Amino acid sequence: MPSEIASGARISPLALIEESTRGSRLVVADKAFVDAFVAIKFVGGSGDIVIGEESYLNAGTVLYSGNGITLGKYVMVASNCTFAPTNHAFERRDVPMIRQRFMPSRGGILVEDDVWIGANSVILDGAILRRGCIVGANSVVSGELAPFSINFGAPARFVKWRPGAP
Repeated sequence: MPSEIASGARISPLALIEESTRGSRLVVADKAFVDAFVAIKFVGGSGDIVIGEESYLNAGTVLYSGNGITLGKYVMVASNCTFAPTNHAFERRDVPMIRQRFMPSRGGILVEDDVWIGANSVILDGAILRRGCIVGANSVVSGELAPFSINFGAPARFVKWRPGAP
């Protein structure tokens, strides 16, 4: 399936966007920005990659399609983040892991509106980042983060609420 890039979206000519061989789509909404040296790779599954309106992907970020990635509106992704909505299988010792393909989906990655993801963070299959949450630099997210929460660490853990949050 072809990509759907809004006319008002900006994608750096230095971004690397590979074509899907499985029919996955790249959807980039109006006013979204994909910076130089962002890599979008369609591997590990047949999920789509959706980048919401006014969302910003900074340099060095890598998105693997895997089981799908959805970024809502106004999402800020700092430099060198990795989105990996897939997991390699490793159950059999008699077969090299590279030949075991992938484990079943944990649901892909969902990032709701107005989320800030700090530099060098890794977002894994099954992660759900609820509206308005913050992920501190160098964090690893594999589960669900509450709306308007501030989280960091490996694994990411709740630290406190954003000011004015319920």
